[in-house]
Amino acid sequence: MDLLKETEVLYREVAEELALAMRGVRQGETGEAKAAIQAVKDLRTAFQMVMDERTRVEKLRKQVAGVVRDYALDFDAARDEIGRRLARLREAGGGG
Repeated sequence: MDLLKETEVLYREVAEELALAMRGVRQGETGEAKAAIQAVKDLRTAFQMVMDERTRVEKLRKQVAGVVRDYALDFDAARDEIGRRLARLREAGGGG
């Protein structure tokens, strides 16, 4: 299940409920004010869930890709560099 997509659906549904409640308030139905307040709270919660999930997904994608502080790590290049440095150390030490 795509949690992000489902949260966005919930966000739209709550927004529709809010619009209906606001129409009721404009027509003098004070009971709708409570529904409007709850819809706003639900909308805020849904929005926060979407943002939190997006942050988690992006962080996970970066971890999987080896990205640290917006830079991708090139493990092959690092391994090659370590190998070169070890070879130089062996040559310098005469341990060839």
